[in-house]
Amino acid sequence: MEKSVLLDTSFFIRFLKVDDPLYQNADDYFRYFLENNINMLVSTISIAEFCIGGSIDELPLKNIQIVPFNVNHARRAGEFARVAFQHKHKGDLIVKERLIIPNDTKLFAQADCIETVEFYLSSDLESLKVYNSFKNELIPNFQFVDLNVPLKEFLGLLF
Repeated sequence: MEKSVLLDTSFFIRFLKVDDPLYQNADDYFRYFLENNINMLVSTISIAEFCIGGSIDELPLKNIQIVPFNVNHARRAGEFARVAFQHKHKGDLIVKERLIIPNDTKLFAQADCIETVEFYLSSDLESLKVYNSFKNELIPNFQFVDLNVPLKEFLGLLF
């Protein structure tokens, strides 16, 4: 079965800015996915976020499949958000001024509902906190990959 990765907005911000400290990591992951036939996906949600400060024309869409947000994604996003909110109200989840439902849980739901998605790649550490708040209870079908971790380290390769 083919493998896929859902790339979030923070990935594209890093990948498209050569002087960004995480540019090299983003470029390494991008090349790895291309070379290993791992399908790269982007949500319409991430495209909307990116277009706040950029243009859709900047995105490397010839190499990436666009995924629209649908009803199945909405249902699963509600489940993820419910657990995340429970942890937030208990004080187990502390995130900086962030709306949990709007994007994090919607993107996670898309990654979870698409059978081929094994990874969700992001440099957003606040988003990682939200993911960690529900991953043990709801057991998503994908792994959060932190773009702050170089590809070689993620793959466990020696330098």
